[in-house]
Amino acid sequence: MKRLPIVIMMLIAGSFLAFKTMGNGTPGNPPSKYEQIMKLVGEMLSQAHFSPQDIDDAFSKKVFTKFTNDLDPEKNMFLKTDFSTLKKQEISVDDELKGAPVEVFKTVGKTFDTRMEEAASLYKEVLSNPFDFTIDEDVLLDADQLDYPVDMSEKKERWRKKLKYMTLERYADLLETREKNKGKEGFVVKSDKELEKEARERVQKIMDRTFDRYRYKFNDDDKFNVYVNAITTTMDPHTEFFPPVDKRYFDEEMSGRFFGIGASLQYDDGNIKIASVLAGSPAAKSGEIQAGDIIQKVAQGDEEPVDLTGYVVTDAVKIIRGKKGTEVNLTLKKVDGSIKVVSIIRDEIVQDETFARSAIVSNNGSKIGYIFLPEFYADFDRPDGARSYIDVAREVSKLKKEKVDGIVIDLRNNGGGSLYDVVQMAGLFIKDGPIVQVKDRDNNPSVLKDKDRNVLYDGPLAVMVNEFSASASEIFAAAIQDYGRGVIIGSTSTYGKGTVQRNIGLDPEHGFSMSNSDLGTVKLTLQKFYRINGGSTQLRGVYSDIVLPDNLEYLKVREKDDPDALQWDEVKKSPYDKWDAGYNLETIKELSKQRLENDPTFRLIKENTEWLSEQSNKKYSLKLDKYQDHQEKIRGTIKQIESLMKLRNQLDVTSLPEEKDRWKEDKIKQERFQLWLSGLRKDIYLNQAVGVINDIIGQQNIAKGKPVEDPAKKGF
Repeated sequence: MKRLPIVIMMLIAGSFLAFKTMGNGTPGNPPSKYEQIMKLVGEMLSQAHFSPQDIDDAFSKKVFTKFTNDLDPEKNMFLKTDFSTLKKQEISVDDELKGAPVEVFKTVGKTFDTRMEEAASLYKEVLSNPFDFTIDEDVLLDADQLDYPVDMSEKKERWRKKLKYMTLERYADLLETREKNKGKEGFVVKSDKELEKEARERVQKIMDRTFDRYRYKFNDDDKFNVYVNAITTTMDPHTEFFPPVDKRYFDEEMSGRFFGIGASLQYDDGNIKIASVLAGSPAAKSGEIQAGDIIQKVAQGDEEPVDLTGYVVTDAVKIIRGKKGTEVNLTLKKVDGSIKVVSIIRDEIVQDETFARSAIVSNNGSKIGYIFLPEFYADFDRPDGARSYIDVAREVSKLKKEKVDGIVIDLRNNGGGSLYDVVQMAGLFIKDGPIVQVKDRDNNPSVLKDKDRNVLYDGPLAVMVNEFSASASEIFAAAIQDYGRGVIIGSTSTYGKGTVQRNIGLDPEHGFSMSNSDLGTVKLTLQKFYRINGGSTQLRGVYSDIVLPDNLEYLKVREKDDPDALQWDEVKKSPYDKWDAGYNLETIKELSKQRLENDPTFRLIKENTEWLSEQSNKKYSLKLDKYQDHQEKIRGTIKQIESLMKLRNQLDVTSLPEEKDRWKEDKIKQERFQLWLSGLRKDIYLNQAVGVINDIIGQQNIAKGKPVEDPAKKGF
């Protein structure tokens, strides 16, 4: 067991080490799959996690609370009295992680199943009778402000109010639709009574689907996965357990490649429906799958088919994908109502729409390149697989060929990815030097450097970020900011994930391995990274040089909002030479401030989003007229925000000349590409980034003694 720290060192070095640490389980009984996983997870967390908590009764209580909350996030299943019965389970988690028989998730799961079936009877009973929306009463839906119901009477009342609110939402919509369409030819005007019944029936369908999922897609394995993740994420939010199928899905998302049929799916009224078929894919070549078909069952070759009742899209995708060359059989309900079983051989599908792409913005005599990077993807299994830094380098080269005057890199909503790729990508824009510092649990620091003195692009640079720019995105933004290489534009700060994870397989024979295993994989926090100026991005993120209010600012979505997040700290600064930018950042900030003061858009967005955030923690009225008044205010505010988020004078955004028909072989992809360009033309945040690039160009021209126009006259 003391050999696990060696694994850390070997993992970081990119080598492989496997060893056997499995205990013997209960005497006379070989350990089950659950006990094997728990024992390995316990050893891994205590011996290898960057900042391990003591696995004791206090830790057990935290896990137990998280597990029950994850099972019942709305606190309308369990009763308060259940927890006195389950008291022993509350302090048994640590024992199970140390080899005791696994019982906690089973015992809690059985109680949940019992309470779930009670709730199923309750919702059917409540929805069987009409609601009276003239009664002046409220409902509180924020679970953080609620405790579990004390008895069945309170539980029924909680469900009654929840279902009444759901029905009220739909009833109000139906009333509005009736009002708008009254008098139109062919429109059937229904009475209030009929509309109220229709609203209840719609809620009934939603509840039926929800409880179908509990019954058919929430078995012991699923509950166990929730349980183990409650354990790992109590250690820190990014240490996660992946069952084998989920790990495969994670790898596919990282690489941008998978083996499947080549069809996109959507959830539609309880069904998994084909949304579109990829040109040239196995689904397209079969000639038997069309958009609108409903997938009822999925079978692996000759195996028994799995009914998709209770499945959501992600669940369905995981079982439709598989190994290259294997057979999957789909039972389809065709658009004409007929039932057909279609056999397809899986093949490689490349998700090239998720890779880096670029465009050109022409603005006030400047040509500005724009690069969109949705994630720091990396296909580790193929030497020639997609790598984000290589793709970004390719896009930069294309833009240089077009003689752009500056480049904007968009990392909004980029949740991170490959650490290696972000180091290489930062190196495209600076001379050699440190990019990020990394520290392990033994406080051993290391510096990841760009060792190539070549600079692919040395012109004006801006990086766009928001609250969901995390991990590798923050490393890149921090390095660009610390070197003074470019300007960071966006929300007050990025997400604040400053930890590094490695995937470690739980091997039933050898204990731990670098490969995926039949028991699953743990994405384990092994290190913490730090800026080259010494500060961590953990919790604090990267503060934008130029702050632009957005509609996410007041949502509690950042790392700092998670009570289990690791704390901020700092290390020594790593020596580096600042970039000779040719402009003064304070001047750039002042020019941006002047633009924002002359444009009320962002002030209104800030005021409106602040007001909206306050509404989410309030009680909601179940009286029709009060509900309608409140919804009218909310709709008006949202409508104003949506209007403000679109430029009145659109940007001149075009694709690169050679990419005008980038996906001409696939009409649907080409349409999405055109929609992407159209969205950029209306993007108020891109407009501000373009203004910043123009300011940088202007300041650099002044430094070089070139004449420059007054930015105010150019109408940014």
